[in-house]
Amino acid sequence: MNRTTTGSLLTALCPQLRTALERVGYDADGLLAVLGAEVHAALGRSEPVPVRRVARDAGELGTLIRLLLLGDAMPEREVAAALAPVEMDRAVAAGLLDRSGREVRAALDLRPLDAGAGTRWILSDLDDSMRRRTLTEDHVLGVGHASLSLLRATPTEPVGSVLDLGTGCGVQAVHAASYARSVTATDVNRRALWLAEATAALNDIEIELLEGSWFEPVADRRFDQIVANPPFVVGPARIEHTYRDSGLALDGASELVISQAPELLAPGGTAAMLAAWAHIDGEDWRHRVSSWLPDYGIDAWVVQRDIADPALYVGTWLRDAGLDPRDPAAQARAERWLDAFTAADVEGVGFGFVYLRAIDGPTELLAEDLTHGFDDPLGGEAIGYFARSAWLRDAAADETLAWSSRFAVDPATALERVYLPGEVGWSERVARLHRGDGPRWQHEVDAATSALVAGMRPDGLPLSELVELLALAEGVEVTPEFAAGALNVVTGLVRHGLVHPA
Repeated sequence: MNRTTTGSLLTALCPQLRTALERVGYDADGLLAVLGAEVHAALGRSEPVPVRRVARDAGELGTLIRLLLLGDAMPEREVAAALAPVEMDRAVAAGLLDRSGREVRAALDLRPLDAGAGTRWILSDLDDSMRRRTLTEDHVLGVGHASLSLLRATPTEPVGSVLDLGTGCGVQAVHAASYARSVTATDVNRRALWLAEATAALNDIEIELLEGSWFEPVADRRFDQIVANPPFVVGPARIEHTYRDSGLALDGASELVISQAPELLAPGGTAAMLAAWAHIDGEDWRHRVSSWLPDYGIDAWVVQRDIADPALYVGTWLRDAGLDPRDPAAQARAERWLDAFTAADVEGVGFGFVYLRAIDGPTELLAEDLTHGFDDPLGGEAIGYFARSAWLRDAAADETLAWSSRFAVDPATALERVYLPGEVGWSERVARLHRGDGPRWQHEVDAATSALVAGMRPDGLPLSELVELLALAEGVEVTPEFAAGALNVVTGLVRHGLVHPA
């Protein structure tokens, strides 16, 4: 393990660079204000022309937009004015800029990001969003779709300590600094640590940076929260790009992180991770992921957001590396990749979020599909899920808790009925309880369940009496089977937050 404090020229440049960015207004709000919503959206689609047309008349902020976001070669005198008090010679020596005659280009990607705690500036390697590039093995990815997804999916309740495993450019670590007292970040890629150190300095944030493979740098420590965007790409055992390839076959990287993270969680600690898993012919993906967890000590919530067929998956990651799938070399890589999938009976690749909570009890797992669209981030939902799960464990240990409890219907829960044309008028085909926020869960319900939920009020009857009334209305006895069925329905609704213990 190496404690990384490089004191690099780039890190030393960051205080003056921050001064320049703040003076010019190169922040998340400033970009949106000068570009406008439509042109800002074009920037996100990697369409430089609309952005350049606006930036030409945007003064020094426009100069930095063209330099840092579009990758344009700019007159050195204009850049010097926009980046003052940064000296051009120091910026070139530090690796921030490249000079060619009287023009300079950005040698690094530097972009503002607001993930809910104000602007953070992120330094990373240049990608191919605005200019075609083939990425090197030690390429350090910037703010991509995966990292943004994890930012939105990470719980941000105040905690003591956070570990950012495989920090890359440091985007998760600087985000964690907004809700944690201390942040530790690790990476095996020295270039990543160089950039993460500079990113921390640019944002005036203190982060402990450690060099090493996987969890080795922190093997004897415990953390209140772990976040990880590991090199989870499913494929052959090879490393072409360290930000995505682990050197482990198939989904070995996800297995390693999910299986070893529990050992580093403090009591009650939480992990939020991106992961991918192979769908093997004849095997349930839920069983595959559950086999990676210890038998004791973890409450796990696994959310599968997408499933890709092998050909689509390979093509997507080839393009991610800046390769053209029509190129013969890229086709050769695709052949080897798909051969590996065929040999392992891979029929698809699942992708999603894995949340872990350290508990004192046998391991529990809920693995479910969440492939429909929704707007709310999952970070808060994960905390809510674990709280509801803890109540359900207490209720399972003492059934009197559930039967004596009163329940309240969540304000965002609605009863939806779907009617289709029938032989005479409209015919109801399905009824659902639909949660209108968070992951927007839906539960199909029958008339008995609808009636049971309709009777739930914080100042109403306990569940035992509601079930007795329901049985009386249906003209049946409250048999053990009837009671167990009602309790099972309520458990499912509580787990997804459609109803709550009052």
